[in-house]
Amino acid sequence: MATPSGRSSRCAWAALVPAALLCLAARAAAEPGTAPGAAPSTAEFDVRPGGEVHSFSRSLGDYSCTFTYSAQGGTNEQWQMNVGVSEDNGLFSCSIWRPQGKSYLFFTQFKAEVKGAKIEYAMAYSQAAVGAQSDIPLKQEEFEVTETTVSHREGKFRFELSKLMIVAKTPRDEL
Repeated sequence: MATPSGRSSRCAWAALVPAALLCLAARAAAEPGTAPGAAPSTAEFDVRPGGEVHSFSRSLGDYSCTFTYSAQGGTNEQWQMNVGVSEDNGLFSCSIWRPQGKSYLFFTQFKAEVKGAKIEYAMAYSQAAVGAQSDIPLKQEEFEVTETTVSHREGKFRFELSKLMIVAKTPRDEL
């Protein structure tokens, strides 16, 4: 299963994933350019309302992450996507979030898809941590996780999204 089961497993993953992503970012800052195409990359993009379907993608070596969505209300919001690969090339991560914490847009759909790796862990949040506030996860019934996607669940998703986190296992070549 792509997401952890049970409360203790979920808590362990919740602590592990931000630490892993922080390590990827620290490695990039400490060792820029040591592994071509492997340094984490962060890009800003606008999430636009209007009801049309939009996509934003980032690639890193053999791996990519695409965020596809439709939203209503308000004006453009600035979001960020970060992609990274672990030092041993065993994990690919993709994080999509609104740095200000909470999005005021009404999301009618969302999907994040990874290519080149299989999702080990994924979580969606209605509010991203900022200042003294914590991440507020969506309820498990609001979204679904497959081997390569995280997406809203029709009829269950409550239209709030501020952050998506994905950790995917990369294929290993056995000798």
